[in-house]
Amino acid sequence: MTVEAERRKLALDAIKKALGTEAGDDSVNLFVKHHLEELPPSYWQQHLGSGVPEPVAILDLLQLRSSWGEGDIEYFDFTLPDGATDYVVSVHFDGAGTIDGISMES
Repeated sequence: MTVEAERRKLALDAIKKALGTEAGDDSVNLFVKHHLEELPPSYWQQHLGSGVPEPVAILDLLQLRSSWGEGDIEYFDFTLPDGATDYVVSVHFDGAGTIDGISMES
């Protein structure tokens, strides 16, 4: 597995672990809450088979939008499919390859 693939998996795992925690309040929880309120039930029905999905199901939809940084890739930005939003959940890795932040960005 490449460094990029390994970090992508670590990033997604960290996003899911942050859901519903205080650490996720300004990032993952906010991303989920915002999109549950803003996207129509038809979007969720199309992608998840339910007009009002569980928050973890929303995270299962996340797709890598971009990865970037110097040396080993430092940032991984995930978003919802089909251009549904301009927002991303961004995961940052420090120089040692440890996740040191998750944020919601636009």
